[in-house]
Amino acid sequence: MATKTQAPGTYGEASIRVLKGLEPVKQRPGMYTRTDNPLHTIQEVIDNAADEALAGFGKRIAVTQHADGSVSVDDDGRGIPFGLHPEERVPVVEIVYTRLHAGGKFDKGAGGAYSFSGGLHGVGVSVTNALAKRLQVTVWREGQVATIAFSGGDVIEPLVIRKATAGERKQGTSVRVWPDPKYFEAVELPKAELTHLLRSKAVLMPGVTVTLTTEKSGKDNDVQTWLYKGGLRDYLMQGLPADPLVPLFDGEAYASGNETENFAEGEGAAWVLAFTDEGNVLRESYVNLIPTVAGGTHESGLKDGLFGAIKAFIELHSLLPKGVKLMPEDVFSRASFVLSAKVLDPQFQGQTKERLNSRDALRLVSAFVRPPLELWLNQHVEYGRKLAELVIRQAQARQRASQKVEKRKGSGVAVLPGKLTDCESRDITLNEVFLVEGDSAGGSAKMGRDKETQAILPLRGKVLNSWEVERDRLFANNEIHDIAVALGVDPHGPSDTPDLSGLRYGKVCILSDADVDGSHIQVLLLTLFFRHFPKLVEAGHVYVAKPPLYRVDAPARGKKPAAKLYALDEGELEATLDKLRKEGAREAAWSISRFKGLGEMSAEQLWETTLNPETRRLLPVAFGQVGFDATVVAFGKLMGKGEAAARRELMELHGDAVEVDI
Repeated sequence: MATKTQAPGTYGEASIRVLKGLEPVKQRPGMYTRTDNPLHTIQEVIDNAADEALAGFGKRIAVTQHADGSVSVDDDGRGIPFGLHPEERVPVVEIVYTRLHAGGKFDKGAGGAYSFSGGLHGVGVSVTNALAKRLQVTVWREGQVATIAFSGGDVIEPLVIRKATAGERKQGTSVRVWPDPKYFEAVELPKAELTHLLRSKAVLMPGVTVTLTTEKSGKDNDVQTWLYKGGLRDYLMQGLPADPLVPLFDGEAYASGNETENFAEGEGAAWVLAFTDEGNVLRESYVNLIPTVAGGTHESGLKDGLFGAIKAFIELHSLLPKGVKLMPEDVFSRASFVLSAKVLDPQFQGQTKERLNSRDALRLVSAFVRPPLELWLNQHVEYGRKLAELVIRQAQARQRASQKVEKRKGSGVAVLPGKLTDCESRDITLNEVFLVEGDSAGGSAKMGRDKETQAILPLRGKVLNSWEVERDRLFANNEIHDIAVALGVDPHGPSDTPDLSGLRYGKVCILSDADVDGSHIQVLLLTLFFRHFPKLVEAGHVYVAKPPLYRVDAPARGKKPAAKLYALDEGELEATLDKLRKEGAREAAWSISRFKGLGEMSAEQLWETTLNPETRRLLPVAFGQVGFDATVVAFGKLMGKGEAAARRELMELHGDAVEVDI
C-alpha cells in the first residue's frame, strides 16, 4: 500500500511531533531551568546531596570546580540504587538521570525513601543531564561500586558494577557534570551565588560539613569549608546591616502527627527574626533546604504569625494611637529573618523552585510562630513596647504617604488661586501680598490698594492650626494650598534649603481685624509661617499689618478743622482723647466708633490706615532675641493639642493681667 506524502505547508497527521525522553528539555531549556548560567542545573545535584543529609544519612557535601570547566558534587549519603527497576527493567540510576518525572521523592508514604525533600516536580537532575556535554555518576552502595556516563541525556557508557576494594568508602554518590555551553548565555558559574548557596546549606543543616574546592592550574587549590553549629541565629547576626532593636527571636517547632494539628509528623519550621530601625533588611527562606528567593506561602505564614502576635501585644497594652490602623506590612517592613520550613509535599511555582505555592504552608508556619512570639513579647514587655513603637511609626509613615496631597496643577504649572487679586508689577522688592480675613474686607482692600504693587488674597474663616499637621497633608487645606501657590514657595522645615527663587512678593502681610478674633487668625497664620515657611520669616519677608480698632470723629478746635482720627487700641484711644482735650475740644464733643471688622472700613479708610506705605503701621516678624528653639517651645505650649495642662497653668499664672474683650 502506498504511503501518503504530505504536501509542503499542509497541516495533517504527520504535522504532529512527539518529543520523547529529554528532547523537551533540549528544545525549550528555559522552561526547566535558568539559562543565564548553569548554576541551577548544578544546584539540582547539590540538592540531591542535601536531601540525603536532611534525611539523616549524610554528614558531608563536597563541591569541586575543576580546571576543565566541569563541576563535581560528592556526598556520603546512601547512594542512588543501581539495580533494575521492578517495572521498567532498567537500572534505577539510569532512570533517575534520563527520565523526567522519575525519582525517589514521590513516595511519601510510610517507609518512603524521603519524608522531606526539596523537589516533587521530578525533573531535577534529568534536566542537568540533558543540558550537559558529559555527566558521569559513581555510586558506592552495599559493598559495590557502580559507574555510568551520559552525553546530552543519552547513555554513552553503560552501567558497570564492580566490587568495592578494601579500604574504599562504603556509601555515597559522586556526580561530575560538564555543562553544554550552547544552552547557556555564560558557562561560568557565578562564584558569589554558589558560595552563598553552599554556605546556606551548612547553616540549615548544623553538623553537616560543606566544602567548595576551586582547582587552579599550576597553583594550590582554593578550599572553603562551612560547618555551623549555631545554626540560623549566628548566620543572621553575621548578615545584619545594623544592630537589632531588640534581642533576636528564634525558635523551632515541628508537628508530632496528632490529628488535632492537621499537619504531617515532622512538618514545621525553624526561624530567627531581627528588627532594625534603619538600613537594608536581610531575608532568606528555604523549603526542605531549597532556597526560595521569590518567597512564597511559608514567608506569608511567618508574616501572618508575626503580625498576629505583635498586634495582639499592642491591643493588650492599649498602645495604638487613635486613627492609626495596623497592616501586616507595618510589622514586616523592618523585619530581617531566616526561615527554614519542612513541608511534606511542597508545591513550587515553577521548575526552578524559587517560590513555594503550597497553601497549607501559610497555616503551618503561622501556627508555629505566633504562640511562642506572643509569649516572648509578654515575658519581655520592655522589648515588646520598643517593637510596638517601631511598628506604629511604620504605620503612621504609611498612612502619611498614602494621604500625601500634592499641589494642584494645570498645564504643568501651579495655577494661581482664583480669589487672588494680583498686582501688576513683577518686581518682588516692591510687591506685597495682603492675607486678608474675610471676603468683605478683601473687597475693601481690593478697591483701596495700589494695583501696581499690592495683591490681595482673601481667606475664608479661620486658617487651620498647622502646628501638628504633617507637611504632606498641608495641601489638603484649601486656604493653606492657596497661600503656598500664591507665594510661589513650597512648605519646608528649618533645616531645609527651599527654592525661594519662585517667591512672588517681597512682603507677605497678615491683615486681620483688630479684635480678639483677628488676633486669633493672626496667631494661626504666624504658626503656619513659623512651622512650615520658616525661611520666609528668617529672610524678613513676613509682616503683620496693624489696622485701627477705633475711629474718633474730632470736632473743629481752634485753627484745626474737624478730622477723623484712628487709634490702634484702648491705650492709643485715651492718648488721642487727651490730645484733643489739650487742643481745646470740649469733653464729649467727639464721637467714638469701634470697627467691628475691616469690612466696615471704606476703601479710602483702609488705604489711609493700613495699606498706604506712608501712613500704615507694618510690623516685621522675626525670631528675636529668644532664638528659634525657645520659640518652638512657646509655640508648642500655645498651639499643641496635647498641651492643655500647660496652657491652663499659663492662664492661672497670668490671667489677672489680661483684659477680656467681650
